[in-house]
Amino acid sequence: MDMTLPEHATIIEVGPRDGFQFETQIIPTEIKVEIVEALVGAGLRHIQVTSFVHPRKVPQMADADELVGRLPSHDDVEFNALALNSTGVRRAQAAGLRHIEISVSASDTHSRNNTGMSVKEAVSQAAEMIQLARSGHMHIRASVQCAFGCAYEGDIPPERICDIVRRFLAHGVDALGLSDTTGMANPVSVTRLLELLLPDIGSIPVILHFHDTRGLGLTNVLAAMQCGVTCFDTALAGMGGCPFVPGAAGNIATEDTVHLMHAMGVATGIDIGRVAACSHRIEKLLNKTFPGKIHRILPANIITT
Repeated sequence: MDMTLPEHATIIEVGPRDGFQFETQIIPTEIKVEIVEALVGAGLRHIQVTSFVHPRKVPQMADADELVGRLPSHDDVEFNALALNSTGVRRAQAAGLRHIEISVSASDTHSRNNTGMSVKEAVSQAAEMIQLARSGHMHIRASVQCAFGCAYEGDIPPERICDIVRRFLAHGVDALGLSDTTGMANPVSVTRLLELLLPDIGSIPVILHFHDTRGLGLTNVLAAMQCGVTCFDTALAGMGGCPFVPGAAGNIATEDTVHLMHAMGVATGIDIGRVAACSHRIEKLLNKTFPGKIHRILPANIITT
């Protein structure tokens, strides 16, 4: 079988944001800081540490400002956060973050449930957020949620995704994200959407964010790599989910994704054992088991690549 894969892939750890936000038990700020530092020690150089959202909607993220202020500086590490409105962007700037993700949903129903806005309203606000972030010299990742389907609306017309992406590109973003928020993607739909979008995107990095709701997360990663995509969001132990999506499952697990890549000769620079140690610590703290597989077969104290 002819399979073209990249020599290296970039993993963006989103567990401290997408993973933690799904947990009702509040994780102390000091433990969040320790986990982020341990992930840096495991080789992660891109970490989404929090989201600047209303604390009543997502109580787990109420400490976003304090958390960012307590993170040690690393010259070779990019800490980023998610913002859903201009207030969130301003808070991220005030906290000292230089990287921000601005995200809108391609599903009108999901958008209204998530942000209280229609897709049209959210895209319009995103333009203002991009301008605000640009004026603050922030690196901007603009992402499309529900890019591969919606649990409420079913298939999303590809033309709608393309329109949102073109609007992002027109505003001069630094990276584009496509999120399988409801876990409806499959290798064929991933390939088709990427073949449609990549010619227009050009050299701007594309980041894929897969959830494993239907067990197809890693097959989707493989399909995306064969299309030339090399950047992926993952969450330690497969944590995560969307509070506004019924039956939402976690993100693809960092350990599982890195294991797949290393097994196929794709380098990541990440030590799976060190990531697994973080997963074991969070499972013990929350007294629960997350759906990732590889961390389960690694002892909590093992260090391996």
